[in-house]
Amino acid sequence: MSGSTLALLALALAAPLSIAAPALAQTSEAAALPEDWRTIPDNEILVVTLKNGHQVFIRLAARYAPAHVANIRKLAEARWWDGTSVYRVQDNYVAQWGDPTEKKPLPPLVIANPPAEYEWSGWDGVTGFTRPDPYAGRTGHSADGWSLAGNATHSWLPHCYGAVGVARDLAPSTGSGAELYAVIGHAPRHLDRNIAVAGRVIEGIGWLSSLPRGTGGGLGLYEDPAQRVPILSVRLASQLPEDERPRFQYRATDNPRFAAWIKARENRQNEFFTVPAGGVEICNAEAPVRRVPAGG
Repeated sequence: MSGSTLALLALALAAPLSIAAPALAQTSEAAALPEDWRTIPDNEILVVTLKNGHQVFIRLAARYAPAHVANIRKLAEARWWDGTSVYRVQDNYVAQWGDPTEKKPLPPLVIANPPAEYEWSGWDGVTGFTRPDPYAGRTGHSADGWSLAGNATHSWLPHCYGAVGVARDLAPSTGSGAELYAVIGHAPRHLDRNIAVAGRVIEGIGWLSSLPRGTGGGLGLYEDPAQRVPILSVRLASQLPEDERPRFQYRATDNPRFAAWIKARENRQNEFFTVPAGGVEICNAEAPVRRVPAGG
């Protein structure tokens, strides 16, 4: 492959590769202003530290899965995940972590089966981006940067790349939050409204998506316990010393600049693209998140 071909390919792929990168402004109208960036609260950021110090940062969906997020906060505060592992990595699907033995007791006050929190009544989208897809009659964004899917009566968080879901057994189990997974492949939207989405990886997804694939049970389980990836710690940013807390901001969606950004993604106009798509799927239009310096 020639150098020029590689350069064009890199140009075509650059925008969607990093969830945490600032939006690629294809028109001046789509560029974010300073006031469009809003700070994510410390107690909504989960810091997962794997072996070798690799870190995965998750924004918790406290507004949409409050009972599951309450459990996740209690688990982090109790340091329950310390010494557990990533024990399942299924190709083009998910990386899952927790206690593979399922014998570790839950901390006090963690609810084993909270409310389902798979969907809720009403439509909370605000950007006017309502293109339907096979899984939802409409899609859009909340003002605080979450991607949403819905129909005439209900809304839900879609299973996009990087979505963090709560693993569960067969119903009536809803999952405590002790076993979590992150989507590392093509968006498995068939899981929408069947499992609670409790967050989104906003930085470090590569440390999960690049792990060796498991072969056990047709589910990507690591058959040899030595393959499991140790988890050193899981903490809320609010548990960390002030000078060690990661700072992230999401791009607000309730303004005309974000609407222009969506339009630019529907019909990309840089020199690589010769045929505009005429639309964009919700998982390719997630509101950008960026890391900022402490105090930023």
